[in-house]
Amino acid sequence: MTEPADRLRLLPALVYAALSTAIVSSLGMLLVPTISREMEVSVSTAQWMLTINLLVGAIATPVMGRLSDGPHKKRLLLWSLTIILIGSVVAAAAPNFTVFLIGRALQGLTYGIVPVTIALARRYVAADKVQFAISSLSVTVATGIGIGYPLTGIIAGIFDFRFAFWFAALFVVTAIVVVFRTVPAGPDEQAPRVSFDYTGAGLLGLGLGTLLLAVSEAPNWGWSSPWTIGAFIVAAAGLAAWIGAELRTQHPLINLRVLRNGEVLLANGTAIGLGAAMYIGLSISSLVAQAPASTGYGMALPVFWAGFVMFPLSVGSFVANRLVRRLSRRISLTTLLPIGAGMIAAAGMLLWFAHTGLWEILIGMLVFGLGTGASYAAMPALIARSVAAEELGSSVSFNQVLRTVGSSFGTAVSGAVLAANMAPDLHPTGAGINATFAIAAVLCAVVFITLLIHTLMTRSRRAAHGRTQARIDSPR
Repeated sequence: MTEPADRLRLLPALVYAALSTAIVSSLGMLLVPTISREMEVSVSTAQWMLTINLLVGAIATPVMGRLSDGPHKKRLLLWSLTIILIGSVVAAAAPNFTVFLIGRALQGLTYGIVPVTIALARRYVAADKVQFAISSLSVTVATGIGIGYPLTGIIAGIFDFRFAFWFAALFVVTAIVVVFRTVPAGPDEQAPRVSFDYTGAGLLGLGLGTLLLAVSEAPNWGWSSPWTIGAFIVAAAGLAAWIGAELRTQHPLINLRVLRNGEVLLANGTAIGLGAAMYIGLSISSLVAQAPASTGYGMALPVFWAGFVMFPLSVGSFVANRLVRRLSRRISLTTLLPIGAGMIAAAGMLLWFAHTGLWEILIGMLVFGLGTGASYAAMPALIARSVAAEELGSSVSFNQVLRTVGSSFGTAVSGAVLAANMAPDLHPTGAGINATFAIAAVLCAVVFITLLIHTLMTRSRRAAHGRTQARIDSPR
C-alpha cells in the first residue's frame, strides 16, 4: 500500500477508535437504575459506576496525553484499547457490584483516547487536513454519546445490561484490529525523547482525584461534613503542589506556561463551563424521559426507547462538524467558539422552559448537538494552532480533563438540587427538575456572554491596531 493511501485511511481509523471508546463511555447514565435493581444496591451507590469512571479518566487523561507526545503513539493507543477491552469484559461478567466497579474503572481510560488520536493525526495526517482531523476527532465524543445511548437502550431493553457491555467489548476488539492494521508503526523518530514527569503525574492524580471525589460525594456526605471539607483541603494542597512542581520541571506533565496564551486559556475556560452544562442537560433529559407520568413531567419511556432521546445530539454534532469544516475558511475559530456556545445556551433555555413533551426534548438535544459540535471542534483546533507540536498531546488532554472536571461539577450540582427536591415517591419534583435545567441554562448563558465580550474586545483591539498601523504607514 502506498503512503498516500495509508494517510487516506488513517483519519477514518482514528475516528473509529475514538468513536468506539466514546460509545463505551456512554454505558453509564442510562443504566444506573438498571444496575441498582439488578445488583441490589441503592441508586446513590449505583452512581459510583459514573464516579469511578470519571475519577480514573481524570487521572489517566493527562498521563496519556503526555505519553502521546512521545515516540510510542501506536503502542500507547493499542495498550489503552486493550485495557478498555478488559474493563468491558470484567463489567459484563461481574458477579457482584465490587467487581463491576473494577471493570468501570478500567473503562475510565476512554477519556484519554481522544488526545492520543489527535496527537497521531497531528503527526501523520496531511498538513492541509490536520485542522479538520483534529476537529472531527474532538466532536467524536458527542457523536459517540448520541450513538451509544440508543444502542445501550436497545440492547439493555431486549436482553440485559450485560449484553450492552459485551457489545462494547466487541466494538473495542474491532477498533484494536483497525488501529493495528492502519496506524503507522512506531517509534516516531521525530518525537522528543524526554523523561516522564512522575512527580507531576502523582500530584495531579492526587489533586484531581480528591477534588472529583469531593464534588461527586458531597451531596451524600453533606457539603459541610468533615469528609467533604477534608477532601477539598487535600485537593487544594495537591493541586498547589502540582502547579509549583510543573513550573520548576524542565519537561512537565502539562506545560502550564502555554495557558498564558489567550486562545488556550479561552478554550480551557470554555471546556469547564460547557462540560458542566452539557452533562446537566443530558442527565436531566434522560431522567425526564424515564420518569413515570405521575410525576407531572415524566414521559415513562422504557429503557429501550429512552436511549433514542440522545440520538439528535449525535446528528447535530455530526452536522456541525461538517459545517465547521466549511466555515473555518471564512470565520475564525475564536468566532466559531461563541457561536457554538450560543447554540448550547439556546438549547439550555429551551429545555428550561419546555421539557414536558418528547418533541421539545428532541429539539433541545439537536440544538445541543449543533452547539457542542461547533464548540468541541473549535477548542482543540485553537489549542493546536497556539502550542508547539511537542506540547499538543498534553495541552489537548488537559482540555479534556477540564471537560471531565466540568462534567463532575455538573453531576454534583444537579444531584444536590434533585436531592433537596425529592417527592415522597422518591422521584424528583417538577420544581427540582426546573431548577436544575435553569442552572444549566444560566451557566450556558454566562459562558456565551463571556465569549461574546471577548470576541468583541478582540475585534476592537485589532481594528484600533489596524488604524494605528495605517497612520504609521501612510505617506507624509
